[in-house]
Amino acid sequence: MRYNLKNKVDVEIIKIKGSRRDTLMDQVIREYPFTIYLNDQEIITLLCTPEDLEELATGFLISEGFLDDFSEVENWSLDSEKGIINMHGNIKEKPLREKLRGKRTITSGCGKGTSFFNVLDSSKSKRIKKIMEISPQNVVQLMIEFNSRSSLFDDTGGVHSCALCNREEILVHRDDIGRHNALDKILGWGHINGQEFGQTMVLTTGRISSEMMIKIARRGIPVVISRSAPTSLAVDLARELGITLVGFARGDKMNIYTNFPSIDF
Repeated sequence: MRYNLKNKVDVEIIKIKGSRRDTLMDQVIREYPFTIYLNDQEIITLLCTPEDLEELATGFLISEGFLDDFSEVENWSLDSEKGIINMHGNIKEKPLREKLRGKRTITSGCGKGTSFFNVLDSSKSKRIKKIMEISPQNVVQLMIEFNSRSSLFDDTGGVHSCALCNREEILVHRDDIGRHNALDKILGWGHINGQEFGQTMVLTTGRISSEMMIKIARRGIPVVISRSAPTSLAVDLARELGITLVGFARGDKMNIYTNFPSIDF
């Protein structure tokens, strides 16, 4: 859902090019504090781009283990002007959820991202049993379409993008100032819309770190493709979980890091 909030702000700048000096207006991306409540209990405040907020909340709560599935959510109330969402449901208390309360970890994400989940707690992440075969041509064509989608990046240069797709088309595309937020938005969209993740791929502009990989692995998504680089732990996790990890997908070039048999040459 799109809200009546500005995701860009006009600012006056001085632009210098060589000996030329011009005063003009430029657009910068809006950084928006967004607080998530679960059954009236405050969970976290994220700094994000003020779009698709119910998707972000859903994706984050499932990614971080507070919810197992969107079916646990009965309703939510969103005050986009105040930056607050309160999600309600018949949510059973579990030992892992009790562990997560107050357990926050500074991650390698943009802007010192916060994660409640721990690599060692990734019991929901199971090895992919059915690989998704793709070709380099699939990757190239999807990335061409993906790179053309973000008008917000074109206007501001200040966002990351993520998309969920199948072999033929992009199903959903989202932007955010944080790559973790952009990922949670597309995953949240998938949960809200009943999307089966088993034969889908994640496309992203951002670095693939272990936290990103855990979010993806929890959904059983078999392929991750990034315009950027993975970290060593992300590669280890992808190898362990049978996920195909592709980095530096730019033009007709790409690096395949794991699960080589799934790439059909």
